[in-house]
Amino acid sequence: MKRRMTLSKQRIDEKQRLHEMSALERPYWQRGELVCGMDEAGRGPVAGPVVAAAVIMPPNCLIEGVNDSKKIGEAKRERLFKEITKAAIGWNVGVVDNREIDEVNILNAAKRAFGIAFRGLLIAPAFVYTDRIGGIDIDADYEELTGGDARCYSVAAASIIAKVWRDRLMRQYDEKYPEYGFAQHKGYGTAAHKAAVAAHGVCDIHRMSFLTRWEK
Repeated sequence: MKRRMTLSKQRIDEKQRLHEMSALERPYWQRGELVCGMDEAGRGPVAGPVVAAAVIMPPNCLIEGVNDSKKIGEAKRERLFKEITKAAIGWNVGVVDNREIDEVNILNAAKRAFGIAFRGLLIAPAFVYTDRIGGIDIDADYEELTGGDARCYSVAAASIIAKVWRDRLMRQYDEKYPEYGFAQHKGYGTAAHKAAVAAHGVCDIHRMSFLTRWEK
């Protein structure tokens, strides 16, 4: 009985968390308008692309567990990715590779990924919330939120899509370049990754502008 009561309280707490997390969307939903959330993954790694995602969730469709992707384990993110993309009215990703990152810098590359993701949507939202990026080129009214993936339900959903999509790409790169361990560190600058570069040199997906940090 005690365990049953504990699980029931957890469900209530989760519903309350999601209710609070969707506070920004609800005024639009109540007017019958759609909201898009946007976020990115992969600004910090020294290898691989940066990926942005845009997602429009149905009004009041609150999936248990949706949160900032950094607070969720890999297996749960994969499950939530399937639930989010199945339920979404529309979603899309934008991918900018390492070569373009080196050409225009990571911030501008991330902004381009946001634009690609948004322009690929087949439905126009009434408003867009994004994690803070410093200005994006989209044909819609939007607001940037500091820590938006932890504050806004739609942005959190986008953060999961972006993270899972990028992780899947890095696992594909791991098959092509198994000596670097991309499936484990996803291109981040871990000690194991640094040792692999020291042993094997760089490969085609390394961000050369980032690797200079390791030389200092």
